[in-house]
Amino acid sequence: MGRTPIIRLVCLLAMLVSTAGGRSLAETPVTFPAAEPGVTLNGLLAVPEGDGGPAPAVVFLHGCSGLGGAGGVYASYRDWSDHLVAAGFAVLMVDSAGSRGLGRTCGASPARPRMYRERPGDAYAALAFLQTRNSVDPMRIGLVGWSQGGGIVLLTIASESVGRPTPTPAHDFKAAVAFYPSACSERLQSRPYTTVGPGQWRPIAPLLVLQGGADNWTRPEPCVAFVEAVRARGHPVEIVVYPGAVHSFDAPDRPVRPRTGITTARGEHPLVGTDEAARKDAFARVTAFLRARLAMP
Repeated sequence: MGRTPIIRLVCLLAMLVSTAGGRSLAETPVTFPAAEPGVTLNGLLAVPEGDGGPAPAVVFLHGCSGLGGAGGVYASYRDWSDHLVAAGFAVLMVDSAGSRGLGRTCGASPARPRMYRERPGDAYAALAFLQTRNSVDPMRIGLVGWSQGGGIVLLTIASESVGRPTPTPAHDFKAAVAFYPSACSERLQSRPYTTVGPGQWRPIAPLLVLQGGADNWTRPEPCVAFVEAVRARGHPVEIVVYPGAVHSFDAPDRPVRPRTGITTARGEHPLVGTDEAARKDAFARVTAFLRARLAMP
């Protein structure tokens, strides 16, 4: 009996520690209020070690499968968190689905419209929370999202964002990254889906989009057309398309295969899996982009 509490403590610590390249990284569970009354958001916050002063930070927005299964975190998000914390960024992973008692909100899920409606507010709730932390520089915070979360990034940083609070933050997001984002098209980023007029979408922060050229779930063609049109209007946006890469190309050690149990708008099973070359480039490119935009040496 005497050893049971010790064993439980060791197990708990093991759940809160992830190892990356020999470096131990402790994540702190945090909670903060959502924009909707009565909703409390759960998240995991990791900050870089050392006493170099307040760090720049990044908010993570998960895809339609949630932050992780059985209370954990999917390997892709943890990999990115470990990498960016090692590079000097604080990272807040927001569990939008789990905090609302929702499971997966992919495809025809009845909760999917709710996610698009409420999650831009989650991004701003996370921004406000980070700006109260002594370990975070309130003027240097970025936003990163994957798939559905990538689409939420676009809705969040739009000049007419449905999630931006009133009054607006004294310091808004300074950079944004969207991996293979949903809703990445002129049609879905303008009326009646948003309050933006056709051909008028513009970001409040520089945006980097990373897209697989063979992605059959969030297809590249409408996203490329959308981003290039925004760029042609003089806004700081760019898109990188990796030829042959499919959805979730940045996930670690995930063989490419169809994802069963769900179909795309064209009735296909979406292909998901790692592309090592695209993954390597994405890690280097995103880190450089965030360093430049969040004013890191």
